Amino acid sequence: MKKIVVGISGASGTIYGIRLLEVLHAMADVEVHLVMSRWAKENLAIEQTQYNETQVKSLADVTYSDQDLGAAIASGSFIHDGMVIVPASMKTIATVATGIGENLIARAADVTLKEQRQLIVVPRESPFNQIHLENMLKLSKMGVAVIPPIPAFYNHPKTIDDIINHTIMKILDSLRLENTVSARWEGLGHARQR
Repeated sequence: MKKIVVGISGASGTIYGIRLLEVLHAMADVEVHLVMSRWAKENLAIEQTQYNETQVKSLADVTYSDQDLGAAIASGSFIHDGMVIVPASMKTIATVATGIGENLIARAADVTLKEQRQLIVVPRESPFNQIHLENMLKLSKMGVAVIPPIPAFYNHPKTIDDIINHTIMKILDSLRLENTVSARWEGLGHARQR
């Protein structure tokens, strides 16, 4: 059984976190540990995702309060197979990059780094300023996978779900979880035949 920690922070794009939870929830061999920030809950209410907080939490096996710094995922002795912060606000990225464990998402990420486990951030901001870029570079140098939700068009997306699923595929690939969530690049010859 693989254990994946998912943090949903207060950036726009809660649908990315929800879609990741949906896909992980459907995998019988994955146990999901979820923490949502206060502002993630606020965004959930305004972004018309058709989910409420209770429904989102039902997609996880274990949920935690963002203020519970005594939670299992706040300790290095909690062994997991990767953590994803999706979406990752610039505040959350800055907090993780500077080691300020002010809430459970930041503390769990800090622990993930110190234990040298897989950490993935999905930054949701545009445009990036120099501080944002420096924080992401700092995390990247520590081995963090930085996966911005940038759509691909070689797979001919027809819906918003198609665009979201492309990013989810990238996240799952980084977690080394087999998936067929989105169409993959199969070479120029195949693309020309479409």
